[in-house]
Amino acid sequence: MAEQLRGKLVVERIAADLAPRIEALGRADIVPTLAIVRMGERPDDLSYERTAKKRAESLGIAVRSVVLDEFAPQEALEAALHEVNHDPSVHGCLLFRPLPAFIDDARACEVLDPRKDVDGITLASLAAVFTDGHAGFPPSTAAACIEMLEHYGVPLEGRHVVVVGRSLVVGKPVSMMLLRRNASVTVCHSRSNDLAGICRSADIVICATGRARAFDSDYFASGQTVLDVGINFDTHGNLCGDVDFDRVEPIVGAITPVPGGIGTVTTSMTMAHTVAAAERALAERGGEGR
Repeated sequence: MAEQLRGKLVVERIAADLAPRIEALGRADIVPTLAIVRMGERPDDLSYERTAKKRAESLGIAVRSVVLDEFAPQEALEAALHEVNHDPSVHGCLLFRPLPAFIDDARACEVLDPRKDVDGITLASLAAVFTDGHAGFPPSTAAACIEMLEHYGVPLEGRHVVVVGRSLVVGKPVSMMLLRRNASVTVCHSRSNDLAGICRSADIVICATGRARAFDSDYFASGQTVLDVGINFDTHGNLCGDVDFDRVEPIVGAITPVPGGIGTVTTSMTMAHTVAAAERALAERGGEGR
């Protein structure tokens, strides 16, 4: 049976790494603070907000919720983001998406200050991912994939990684982050010819398509490492990933479960980015004082 790459151990290590950094910020009278901006009361948003607040509280990070009506106009959302930008006590911002259809998503994202963009939604943050820059932060889910692989000592240099999914949330940024670590990356999608064959050829497969249990045993080979990024619900309302875990787990060498895998680490990466944003803000403040 495959080794299960569980997020809990990664989360515990991240917490241990953050503790002295948060303590150091406290000595400078700074509490790392994350603003969560959301429109309406979608159940999945509320669930994630509760999870984020619980994780933040355990670490000593403050969370502020900025809640707008689900029918609030573009101007109201942009005003809320401007307020976050100009509040020196807020270090990171997490804008819950997808936004309502009448909102210009790209325009809203560009209102956010890249220095407070802890989930890689601004063009400046994404450009940094693609150019090895330092503005903003990568999307938390993409960062969680790298964190998971590195924590479990999965070799990346020279390895063939197949990423199935081409979104700006996971597929494209994680591909760039893997290339930076000298992996050989193949990016696939639903229209790729012989997708199953391409996946079987890989050392590592990252599935990020948002299709419940779309990847069965035909897509995998012995010894592979599989990261399942999907968060879906099947026809019976059960939480599941993109990978048919029961059929794939006996074949591969290692696999992340859903729940308990990448999603768990994603929340911690958001917190880590918030702490790093607070540290950068402190460094900038110190520079201004000289």
